[in-house]
Amino acid sequence: MKVLVTGADGFAGRYLVRELVDRGHAVLAAIRPGGASPWPVAWPVTPVPFELLDSASVSAALAHPVDAIVHLAALASNAEARRDPGAAWTLNAAGTARVAEAAAAQRDGGRGPRLLAVSSGEVYGAAEGLLAEDREPLPLSPYAASKLGAEIAVRAVARRTGLDVMIVRPFTHTGPGQLTTYFVPAMLERLRAAKRAGTRAIRVGNLAPVRDMIDVRDVARAYALLLERGEPGATYNVARGEGIALSELFRRMARAVGVDAVPEPDPELLRAGDLPSLIGDSSRLRQATGWAPAISLDQTLADMLDAEAH
Repeated sequence: MKVLVTGADGFAGRYLVRELVDRGHAVLAAIRPGGASPWPVAWPVTPVPFELLDSASVSAALAHPVDAIVHLAALASNAEARRDPGAAWTLNAAGTARVAEAAAAQRDGGRGPRLLAVSSGEVYGAAEGLLAEDREPLPLSPYAASKLGAEIAVRAVARRTGLDVMIVRPFTHTGPGQLTTYFVPAMLERLRAAKRAGTRAIRVGNLAPVRDMIDVRDVARAYALLLERGEPGATYNVARGEGIALSELFRRMARAVGVDAVPEPDPELLRAGDLPSLIGDSSRLRQATGWAPAISLDQTLADMLDAEAH
């Protein structure tokens, strides 16, 4: 299979490219113009210039004949989306609409690429319990709202053109290489600094929320399996199916680093509108593909610390 991946040089994108190559697929890696290719020359990966805000660039990248497209390119930070909600909508909703229209233009004689549009588990909002795909999305944040807007855009194109689409809603994921603008790598960095300095107090925000935390490598494997086995038109959660309070996650991270840390609430780190709980039901994904998370949270943390040490 030949697969085009937008945002291929991003956090999840790099893992997905590796997963696809390991499974024997060829990859067109759509990345920002001028970006350096991070993949070995021997890999069947061809970089393609791609600018999500430029319709001509999107059309040119998607004009390459492929069997499938995974659309990952997006504004992925909640903090950035809160600072500029309009930018989140422009990149996530309008950008995805461009991708869907360009994918539909590839259709020839009723055949065309499969589009896997990556949304977010945050579209469910503050709903409680184990969240399945039939739960009504009620996004609360600018980021989540823009992701639901992207879903609507993809569905509209599919209804009008017959484009083969799937929506995937990953829940919170982390792993080696994630930027420190996200919770887990940020906390690991502070804990390592505290250990070096011989201090215990660690500045934290709200540690009460419960999250379904999964390894990015398991997420990438789910995307690849859905390309191969997913049902056209379906929506799939990618989630572990169990929650962990951020307070417990903090304790596990401190244990992994080897520091007797004490969380110290910092008002500057508190975020208005934090969802109290976000836990996904991935039964549909498991039944369709045989997928199950293979990497424990403790292993993820160990791998992240090992990556930082080298």
